[in-house]
Amino acid sequence: MIPETAILYLFVAASLLSVLANRFRIPYTVALVLGGLILGALHLFQAPVLTHDLVFTLFLPGLIFESAYHLSFSALWRDRLAIFGLAVPGVLISMIVTAFVFLWSSQYLPGLNTVMPVSIALIFGAAVAATDPISVVSMFRKLQAPARLTFIVESESLLNDGTAIVFFTLFLALAEGKMVSVSALGIQFFAVVGGGALVGIVIGWLSSEIIKRVNDGMVEITITILAAYGSFLAAMQMDYSGVISTVVAGLICGNYGAKRGMTASVKMAVDTFWEYIGFALNSLIFLLVGFTIHLPDLLSIWPLILAAYVAVTIARAAVIYGMSGLLSRTRAKIPAAWNFVLVLGGIRGALSMVLALSLPHNFPHRALLINLVFGVVLLTILIQGLSISPLARILKILGGSQASQDFEMQRMRVVLAQVGNHEIGRLRQEGLRDGHALDVLATYYQREQEDAEKKLASLDKRDDKLVLQGDFSRLYRHLLLKEKQKILDAREEGMLSEASCDQMLADIDANLLEIESQPEAVMEHLLAMQKSAEEITTA
Repeated sequence: MIPETAILYLFVAASLLSVLANRFRIPYTVALVLGGLILGALHLFQAPVLTHDLVFTLFLPGLIFESAYHLSFSALWRDRLAIFGLAVPGVLISMIVTAFVFLWSSQYLPGLNTVMPVSIALIFGAAVAATDPISVVSMFRKLQAPARLTFIVESESLLNDGTAIVFFTLFLALAEGKMVSVSALGIQFFAVVGGGALVGIVIGWLSSEIIKRVNDGMVEITITILAAYGSFLAAMQMDYSGVISTVVAGLICGNYGAKRGMTASVKMAVDTFWEYIGFALNSLIFLLVGFTIHLPDLLSIWPLILAAYVAVTIARAAVIYGMSGLLSRTRAKIPAAWNFVLVLGGIRGALSMVLALSLPHNFPHRALLINLVFGVVLLTILIQGLSISPLARILKILGGSQASQDFEMQRMRVVLAQVGNHEIGRLRQEGLRDGHALDVLATYYQREQEDAEKKLASLDKRDDKLVLQGDFSRLYRHLLLKEKQKILDAREEGMLSEASCDQMLADIDANLLEIESQPEAVMEHLLAMQKSAEEITTA
């Protein structure tokens, strides 16, 4: 079978599995992996082999750029303590804990010759360190999880890919005797990451400047493609981190190039293009994950795989709860109820498998390491992918009120009807349109507004507290962002010093984090202040 036919079959399978996933309400990623396992076992057709070169040249740059392009740099900087803490030191700690917990637990498995050097165990820890919670983020958005929780999961996953790849490469060099000291490892880490970031800055800025000077949607889409794959390949050619380079290029293109250089229609076209690219690449890569995994090989060492999965889960929990404890007294504190969901959100994916497959063929314990990584990936996708939604609902983290959603929709209907009536009034004043047609449309919009207002009134009475909380969160966030812009303007005009500006911005960022993490607590606090002020006024 020629590769083009195999790719066509994979897209057909992905489409059918997407429909089945929606019908049976299971995460799309889980459905893809299960579908790949079944199709691979049936040998209906030969799929492309999931290799290091395939993932690093086709899948990884596109997936990373798509995520980074849609991230807000201001939100990333606002939550930098939590995100960078989990993505850099958190990943290193996770690797070390995974390696040592696995080595300790494997000693108690009878009949298995699992003795291996610490350096090789660290390579296993590095291979499974990167999280890939694509289905988790999709689920969070669909089920109205807190925006900050979704942002932390997505941002951490995006950045820890680069950290894990760099540490994996360095640990591999250490195991092969190419690097002899921890200090050399640290220096090389910062050189690889810093070089990748510098390449990403240059390519992202150049791409954005070209976008600003071009007014053609197709050309601007092409420029973003070149930025995505060019930044990755350029950094890799220089022995820097391609992932970090593409992350930085994507952030610059999305936060600078798109906002300063794209018209609204072009930006919509670029957004739509990258959303589809993300969907297509994710669909293919998770199907290929299922094709690559061979269950008989995994079943032969299932006790060891289970021990490895437990080690990975313990390491993830140690990092999440440890980081949450460190941040508990800072502005970036993470709500306690989120910790368990963040642990479950540490699903591993294709990147871990590809790192394992990239080990040299003569590397000690190579076959065992590959099966261990494949087994851990499969267990995280199936166990955590299927359990995170019901457990998060039990913890009351996922799932917004239906009344709140209905309220939002009816209120928007009122706004749209008012916009329509206002435009009809403007056209009527011009006197250039048919008066009868305008009358018909005016009647339609008037009825739309009246109908929406009636439904809005009944919803408001039914669930007043939830409506108040939703409105309060949105309005307070809107006002805080207005304050932030005013402070930035004052700094530009010389009305505020840098030190005063930084302090005031930090206070606003703290309030933004709080309203996104604990809106109910903030609302109750301000309501108490309002009540106290009213009592003082009355007295």
